[in-house]
This record gives sequence, structure tokens and C-alpha cells, in this order.
Amino acid sequence: MTACAPDARVMVSPRYMAGAGDRFADVLGPLIHLFGWRHEHDPATGNVTMDSPEGSVFIDFRPLHPLGHWVTVTHHEPYWEAVFSRQTPLEAVAAVTQALPHLLGDRRHSDRIPITEMPLDRLADLHGWAAGGNGILTSPDHYCRLEHTPGQEIGWQVEHVYFENAPLATFTQDTPEVIVRQFFAYLAAPALVERSFGDVPLSTRHEASARVAPVRPAGMDTALVQALDRLLGPPGRPGRRR
Repeated sequence: MTACAPDARVMVSPRYMAGAGDRFADVLGPLIHLFGWRHEHDPATGNVTMDSPEGSVFIDFRPLHPLGHWVTVTHHEPYWEAVFSRQTPLEAVAAVTQALPHLLGDRRHSDRIPITEMPLDRLADLHGWAAGGNGILTSPDHYCRLEHTPGQEIGWQVEHVYFENAPLATFTQDTPEVIVRQFFAYLAAPALVERSFGDVPLSTRHEASARVAPVRPAGMDTALVQALDRLLGPPGRPGRRR
């Protein structure tokens, strides 16, 4: 696409090509303001630590982690851990963190925080991902995949070819599948997400199968935009004009 100013707002699809974005408040804010989770912030490092009211779930946000392990969610008894890299779309991370109170039995605000009940294979089919052998789901453009390895320490891993040394997400084997479903549902959804152009990975800006377009002009009818999206189809699939 034509280059934009770094602070210009653009819409990006598919989501796994969009980078993290800047909506980090959606990841931690609801836990603090709606559910009363305890939190501490270190201004010197930017680190934020959180724990659930009953002390069974902990969240670490470390923006300067040397390996890019940006967000870690840890549960005790049973132990499981989910780790998200700094290239992971924050919409998918927020889908996980916002589901944690429900998982712990806190049903407040359940009408505002949808929980995905659709199995992974059906979610994959819905969004055009291919189910291969050995528990692998692959995106339509073949750039992203989710691999399920039962019995291994890492039970699920989400990889992107442009970030080979840093998986978008890993989930240890005892992670409840609802957590993986939440993440995958929001990662694989073809709906456009908003980013600052400067935050969109360089690989995405030059990739033909990705869609990067300026935010629609003010006043354009939402129904019209959705109709155009349906007409054009998801990136890289039949029906989309180039």
C-alpha cells in the first residue's frame, strides 16, 4: 500500500499480521476496574504485575523482556502458563485475560465479555483455516499456524513465519482449552483491526495477502463498510479485487 505517516490510523487484516497494536488498556483494564484484581506498576521498567482476588492467577506484563515475552498468565493448582510475544495482537490477548474471571467462577459482567464455546476445528473452518495432520491448523495464507501437541510441556503453540524465533503464543499442556479457544477466535477472525501505521510490521506492509487501508472517512455508513468487506472477501481469497 502507499506509505502513510507513522501516526496515521489504518485498518489491517488478517489480525495475525497486524502486530500488537496500542490497546493495552483492554488487556488489564477490565480486570482492575470491573473485577477488582490487585496490581502493581513499576514506573522505572514499565512492568505491571497482577493477581486475582483469591490468588490463583497471576499476570506479568514486561515490556522490556529480553526474549519478547510480553504478557505471561500463570495459574496455580493445577499449574498452567500462557505466554504472548510483543507481536501478538492485543485483541487476542485481551480475549484471554478478560475471560479469566469467568474461568474462576466470577460471572459478573458476563453479558459484556463473550466466552467462545465453539471447538477449535469449527473455529478454524469458520475462518478458512485448514486442518492438517498432527493437530495443526494453518491460516489461509499459510503464514500462521496453531499446533497442538498433547503430552508435551507446551500443549499449544501459535507460530508466524515472519517471527520464527518468537511464537505469538504458547500454552502449557494443562491450560484449559477455553483459554486457547478464546485466543484463537480473536486471532483468526478476518475482521479488520485498527492500528497506527507505524505499528504495522514492515513485513505486513509489503505482503500482498494482507490488507492495510486508511481508516474510513468520517461519516461513511458502517453498514456500507461491512457490505464492501463482504463483497471484497478476506485477504487472499477468491472475490477480492486487487
